[in-house]
Amino acid sequence: MAPTTLRANKATKSKANTAGAGASSSSPSPHRTTTTTTTSFTTTTTHSSTSPTTTPEAPKLKNLAVYRYATWLEENQLKKTAVWIAVAAAVLVRWTVGLGPYSGQGVSPRFGDYEAQRHWMELTIHRPIREWYSDKSKWWDLDYPPLTAYVSWICGFLGAKINPEWFAWETSRGYESADAKLFMRSTVLVFELLIYISSIVVFTQRWFAHKPWTRQHTALLLILLQPGVILIDSGHFQYNTVMLGLVVWAVNFFLADQDVLGSVAFCLALGFKQMALYFSPAVFAYLLGKSFRQGFFGCIWKLIKLGVAVILTLGLLFSPWMESKEEILQVVQRIFPVFRGLYQDKVANIWCAVNVVIKLRERFAIQDLIRFSTLATLLSFLPSLVHLIAKPTKRGLIYGLINSSLSFFLLSFQVHEKSILLPALPITLLILDEPALAALFNTLATFSMFPLLRQEELTTQYYVLLGFWVWMTTGTFKNVSTLLKFLSALNLLVIVSMHLGEMFVAPPARYPDLYAVLNSLWSAAGFVFYWAYFNYRQFTLVNTPKMGFRVTKSKTHKLA
Repeated sequence: MAPTTLRANKATKSKANTAGAGASSSSPSPHRTTTTTTTSFTTTTTHSSTSPTTTPEAPKLKNLAVYRYATWLEENQLKKTAVWIAVAAAVLVRWTVGLGPYSGQGVSPRFGDYEAQRHWMELTIHRPIREWYSDKSKWWDLDYPPLTAYVSWICGFLGAKINPEWFAWETSRGYESADAKLFMRSTVLVFELLIYISSIVVFTQRWFAHKPWTRQHTALLLILLQPGVILIDSGHFQYNTVMLGLVVWAVNFFLADQDVLGSVAFCLALGFKQMALYFSPAVFAYLLGKSFRQGFFGCIWKLIKLGVAVILTLGLLFSPWMESKEEILQVVQRIFPVFRGLYQDKVANIWCAVNVVIKLRERFAIQDLIRFSTLATLLSFLPSLVHLIAKPTKRGLIYGLINSSLSFFLLSFQVHEKSILLPALPITLLILDEPALAALFNTLATFSMFPLLRQEELTTQYYVLLGFWVWMTTGTFKNVSTLLKFLSALNLLVIVSMHLGEMFVAPPARYPDLYAVLNSLWSAAGFVFYWAYFNYRQFTLVNTPKMGFRVTKSKTHKLA
């Protein structure tokens, strides 16, 4: 988190020893201390006398329309209802996007992700639980972890009560109707409200607790209106926000030093979608680093507690298939289908970019590609991991999540375009700490998914949401360096040029995928830049706030 501005506290300065919130050195040092009182969670922030009081390129938020809106709410004494208004607006945007087509709509014989999710609901309510991962029907095999299957069962059970035809065994394949679409879209929204949106509300209240309310609310609005996740879950049709929301809940618990609960929440995220593994090195490093600071016996006890929490959580999720080695291996093989190849479609990562020149999938065996991509991924996140073990700060955790997930996206095996939503999550959480770069990253990430969205006929939704995001965040570039302004302008110029070219200039017959390839190359180059930048930022986090929760002038309270 960016160092807190001290202008409002010039008249009330006091010297105190730093009390780190779980990740700082045990030796005290004199710092200026600012304390704030809130109704829920507050933050202890410490600054050395030489540290800056703002992020190096922090903008004047008054340039943002959403900040001016938040100021209007405060001036009109609408703070108590502001969160509900923000949530309602987020739901309305998602519902409006959901009125459009979904993945595979009307495209037989296999349809798309919508049909896959519908079929899993059909499968789980009609087949015994031990057959969910061994079904031989050859129709959209269940290839996500058990928590996805359990959620599918809940949705299928409720949907079948409304209309059994939606999920009739085998005869409902490819079923499409307005009422079925309404039900399916509603399930996405309900789970998003319960898990993702609630986690973001809590995060902004905690992470930005030391900032003025207008800044907190600005962050909430921007995070909830992140375009990429809306287009994929509410447009394309998936349940990524369940996994992402569980990750944010894990972060919320870690920030409150409730590491066991955070580990449980993160295991649930892993149990919903295996892509949460993108975050696992950072989570592992942070918890291990904190454990090392507990002393020998404290470290052993903490590791035992964390280990028991992880084993019990994952054990409960996978318990129906643990009666035999064959069953659990079948589940693992479904969850990690290596036969699909190094990457899918024109994903904006390093392997797809290299493949333009060197045909990797033709020159190397799949086993060699797996080993090479695994080694490359490990080496790319290793510096961040080691740094986080050595300095397990809460702010460092967020940067570690970014660097770990970007490493996986750029270099790991079997990456999809939608996987960019994982690094986009922690980057967007830093919307007030790295405002210009967080805004620019989301623009690029959304653009990188355009070939997929165009294929699903979601171009109108794409242009509207991306344009709205650029308009909302343009003000973040008014007080930044000339270099960052240039990069932002160049990025927009390239994106607009590619879209105009695709609209009016047909690609050569020899290169029908020209625009998709150019998209992936440009986006991949941008993501490599972000990987380098955020690694640099993690290693230069000095004299940063050490955040705990619920600080008053008398004492510090933690989550019960």
